[in-house]
Amino acid sequence: MTQTKLPTLAFVAGDRPEAQTALTRLTERYGQSPEAEADVIVALGGDGSMLETLHRNLERRTPVYGMNRGSVGFLLNDYEEDDLPRRVAEAVPTVIHPLQMDAWTEDERVHSGLAINEVSLLRQTRQSAKLRIQVDGRVRMEELACDGCLVATPAGSTAYNLSAHGPIVPLDAKVLALTPISAFRPRRWRGALLPHESRVTFDILEADKRPVSATADGFEVRRVTRVEVRERRDVALTMLFDAGRSFDERVLAEQFAA
Repeated sequence: MTQTKLPTLAFVAGDRPEAQTALTRLTERYGQSPEAEADVIVALGGDGSMLETLHRNLERRTPVYGMNRGSVGFLLNDYEEDDLPRRVAEAVPTVIHPLQMDAWTEDERVHSGLAINEVSLLRQTRQSAKLRIQVDGRVRMEELACDGCLVATPAGSTAYNLSAHGPIVPLDAKVLALTPISAFRPRRWRGALLPHESRVTFDILEADKRPVSATADGFEVRRVTRVEVRERRDVALTMLFDAGRSFDERVLAEQFAA
């Protein structure tokens, strides 16, 4: 019988006391490998900690296995200390692709960032934002008056996108969710599902009077005039989930949640 090779693990943790306690317990029990040398990074905390770990490893692209020591934990596995290296070795990989955000500001400079969850545009003042939306160079909406708008990856469809009443998207659907945030006109527009290779362009109308910020996960650019969003298929990030608790299973379960 061939034995499964157990991976070397690097443990990282968020700031919550529960995460820090787990970090101490697990490193004492299993040791600690440097992140740059580990086969797998074990992220302890909430979904935010998982995203931070993935962003920090964009260059190395080391697989990340998360365990929930936060609040929501949709991107994480249940916390369990026993036989952890074998559990990680038998976990099911899920590959995700981030979004590229290129945002132009009033001084005509472009600012770029990657988003694992979503790229969101939000009004900066009491006045609503006014956006023109193009998909692959074709204007699909001349003017959307709203609090904002976002483009979400399948992995991010259960985050801000879901809170904005956007659709939950399975990972293998090869689509992106385009979702308005508190649309005022057209009031009944609920957004769209776009082919994953689509390039979405937002032109900010009356940008001087109605300033808008653009955010790629935690990277924010203020007073933007134009934002382009596209999927980066050349960047592949791997999350690991326990067998029977894959990301696709979580997405399916979430759609039947009360």
